[in-house]
Amino acid sequence: MKITATIGLGANLNDPAAQVEYALAELGRLPGTRLLARSSLYASAPVGHVDQPDFINAVAQVETELAPRALLAALLDIEHRHGRERSFRNAPRTLDLDLLLYGNAHFHEDGLTLPHPRMQERGFVLLPLLEIAPDAVIPGHGRAADWLAACADQSVVVVASATLQPRPPLYGENVAALPPPPAAAVNA
Repeated sequence: MKITATIGLGANLNDPAAQVEYALAELGRLPGTRLLARSSLYASAPVGHVDQPDFINAVAQVETELAPRALLAALLDIEHRHGRERSFRNAPRTLDLDLLLYGNAHFHEDGLTLPHPRMQERGFVLLPLLEIAPDAVIPGHGRAADWLAACADQSVVVVASATLQPRPPLYGENVAALPPPPAAAVNA
């Protein structure tokens, strides 16, 4: 069964815009998955640990046959391939991929909560989400647009317009020559 999943992307190290763009291209290469929509790129101030560079953020929607845990594992693998290190909470990062929504799923298990906790409190999630899905609903929280006022004090600005066209490969790499995505179980 195919499900629409929403993924948040962010980076603030090693050419963050390129990291996010490259990860967007990789999302469409996951098994049983295709990229439906992607937002513009947004710049936002860091949350929590503020002594670090600003972030570049985006949101993407994919149609996938991957089960939630398999999709999460694939996202973590993409992060790892981009050099993600988890030194401390809210640390600077080369790439952060969050499974925000998985259809209408609303549950909490060890290591996976859907919808993503606090997504309704983050302007860097809500603005790009509403760009690609103006009527988005966050299960258990209501319409995403209704939460924007709570984020009015957060600095989030568009830095690049969205396109569904694949971006050129980074640093002369051929996307088709990249290692295959993880062998995550489909419908696991």
